[in-house]
Amino acid sequence: MKKIYLLFIALASTFAANAQLSFGHIQNQVPRDQRAINVFDVRKDTTTYKGISVDIGGAFALQFQAINSFNHQGDFTGTPNAGYRLNNLTNDFNLPNANMTIGAQLADGVRVNLDLYLASRHHHETWVQGGYLQIDKLDFIKKGLLEDVMKYTTIKIGQMENNYGDAHFRRSNNAYTITNPFIGNNIMDAFTTEMGAEIYYNRSGFVSMIGVTNSKLNQNVQEVIPGPTTVTTPDQNTTVSPTILAKLGWDKQIDNDLRIRLTGSYYHTANSSGNLYSSDRAGSRFYSVMTHAGTIGYPSSNILDSESNKDTGRFNPGFGNWATSYMINPFVKYKGFEFFGTLEFASGGDYKGTDATRNVNQYVGDLVYRFGSHENLYVGAKYNLVDGKLRNSDAEAVQVNRFEAAAGWFMTKNILAKLSYVQQNYKNYQQFGNVGGVSMPNDFYGGKFEGLMFEATISF
Repeated sequence: MKKIYLLFIALASTFAANAQLSFGHIQNQVPRDQRAINVFDVRKDTTTYKGISVDIGGAFALQFQAINSFNHQGDFTGTPNAGYRLNNLTNDFNLPNANMTIGAQLADGVRVNLDLYLASRHHHETWVQGGYLQIDKLDFIKKGLLEDVMKYTTIKIGQMENNYGDAHFRRSNNAYTITNPFIGNNIMDAFTTEMGAEIYYNRSGFVSMIGVTNSKLNQNVQEVIPGPTTVTTPDQNTTVSPTILAKLGWDKQIDNDLRIRLTGSYYHTANSSGNLYSSDRAGSRFYSVMTHAGTIGYPSSNILDSESNKDTGRFNPGFGNWATSYMINPFVKYKGFEFFGTLEFASGGDYKGTDATRNVNQYVGDLVYRFGSHENLYVGAKYNLVDGKLRNSDAEAVQVNRFEAAAGWFMTKNILAKLSYVQQNYKNYQQFGNVGGVSMPNDFYGGKFEGLMFEATISF
């Protein structure tokens, strides 16, 4: 943390010595406070270019968790199979989270952004989430170049949060939780940062985006591994393919009281080295739920460890190789009432030539009522259902559902306190699973967790 601040001061000093440096005059940037709620995609504003300008911001979040987990294998109350019972979680504070953002306006219509995780569940040390260059004008090439087109066009390039669907604009991103009226994200949480480019064209309510990435969460130069000696083409399961992203929709403020938005999004990769539903490296908000006491021979993936086992409470369809996902997001805001929905249809598989395609679907709806001075108070409820097969060999699809009710108070536009009740249930999971050729109890058999969470967040 100290090194980052020193680096920032050194860079600012260098800029100041060579240019007229200012702070805060950043064009076409979404605010990081209450004003960011229900802002989707990119936006254009009328901020005047005043030379090189630097932006620095941060976010902090702290949760108090009072949640217990149960299953039919034996829970902390000491029912049969107590040797495999789930952990008796204490009511306590979680590790505080912190984000940092550094940005700069480099030219008229050109800015850069760098996002950092200072502290997160998965990494206690500081590390980079991603960064990108955003171009809203081409005047740096030639004054007035394609001016009529660039009025409605934005280009983003970098290792950045990829714009698949609208749900990721309403989720918590480590410490940045001010746009999420609830504590948890979706059970099947689509979020990834990959190297790529996105082109937006938004005009008169028409919303569109096309993008491509290299399908890698972690960047490295990969060797092309040939297949069997009798085959001259590379192995289709080791050659990473590009990911294609697209979004199309309509977003209109009908009058002072009513806004309607509807978008459809597409994600496809023929061969990815990552996984759209497990690439949030900061981790889930529900710490250590559905984990068991360390028992000899028990599968280690679920042992209590908030850092290595970061995704507790989530569902990962486990598409290890190829995947195609569609997301439809309706949004309606009428006065203080707002409804946001997600219909997601994902399909994919593990290894071409041996694994058939399987499907996993997700359905989410949340209803929020905002009231008070400048809508600084709200209450809301959210229901989330995931249904699908973890493996094609499974006899039936499993289901995970969650109900969450929340209330929040914006003390200022930068400070939010929220209280939430959550209950999540696991259906159709088998009592035993095969782990290394040994039949072992399944944590999710008859599983459920429920309880209260409090979260306080600051963002600027």
